[in-house]
Amino acid sequence: MTGQSTTSADSEFLRKALALAEGGRGRVSPNPLVGAVVVRDGEIIGEGFHAALGGLHAERAALADASGRGEDPAGATIYVTLEPCAHQGRQPPCVDAILEANLSRVVIASDDPTAKAAGRGPEALRASGVEVDFVGSADGIALAARLANQPFRKHGLTGLPLVVAKTAMSLDGRTATPAGTSPWISGERSRELVHIWRGECDAIAVGIGTVLADDPLLTARLGEARQPVRVVFDTEARLPLGSQLVATLDEAPLTVVHGPDADPARLEALLTAGVETILAPGAAATGRVTAALEELGRRGLSSLLLEGGATLTAAFAAADQIDEARVFVAPLILGGPAPTPGIPTRLEGTATEAELVGEDTLIRTRFKEW
Repeated sequence: MTGQSTTSADSEFLRKALALAEGGRGRVSPNPLVGAVVVRDGEIIGEGFHAALGGLHAERAALADASGRGEDPAGATIYVTLEPCAHQGRQPPCVDAILEANLSRVVIASDDPTAKAAGRGPEALRASGVEVDFVGSADGIALAARLANQPFRKHGLTGLPLVVAKTAMSLDGRTATPAGTSPWISGERSRELVHIWRGECDAIAVGIGTVLADDPLLTARLGEARQPVRVVFDTEARLPLGSQLVATLDEAPLTVVHGPDADPARLEALLTAGVETILAPGAAATGRVTAALEELGRRGLSSLLLEGGATLTAAFAAADQIDEARVFVAPLILGGPAPTPGIPTRLEGTATEAELVGEDTLIRTRFKEW
């Protein structure tokens, strides 16, 4: 990337664009989160973000806002969190909108790594005489812009969804309460946050052991959240037709990942009920995990929240398919027998953050950056 001659004022406007981009979270996948502001003489004359899949891209939304304010954007600068596209997708190329508006400068927070886009937009703009600057890599905005679009970036680079493993544990390392007691380890605010995450991701995954033990819904039950695809790793296709997952197919889609030896009659019954299936061949759990993720990626899913137990999480870890972990640590000791061994695979995080969520401590660790 060239043209990194940005200023503190540029950083301020890009921060505004990043804040705007968040308005599309949970609404635009598999497209990226993008925000944009149009500025003339240090004043914002238009702003917008990609608000819905198939809707206006951020650049066109910001230019439309400027027009609605009675502003002519000719000669102005547009600040955008992701490089403008030069290809036809669900919307026309953003480069065309920038050129039609006679903008003089474009300031960009992050690149688009996908093969169909990478560098083409900035190159076309420069060829038409528009000044193009990327914010410097030393500026935290560049990192923030990339982190905001980790699912989009990983899916674009690898074809696989970004995997975030979520769990809750007590101070003494237990992830399940004794039988006959409250099933919850984390507090109410933590559980509300999980429902927000569910509404923001494309898919949720658990193992059949979790389903048989808890009969979960795995839906996002907060406001009018988008419902993710619910994925059950179920080698032998044992998912009961009377489970809550099957009973709520009209609320959220359901996919069963099975092995080659699954009972054909059980699979046929699931398909008849409306459940989708994925055949994940291979004797090793790691291979089945990767095969399933490849197929989910082909189906356009770019993010997956892993809510399974220790067995499924261990399989994902062994397959090197966990990008981030989010662990709630509750202020309680459950006691009892020593916990069973944890994940045998060692994962080392590249960045860790901690925050209080109600009475719990949420620890986020990123293992990979895309």
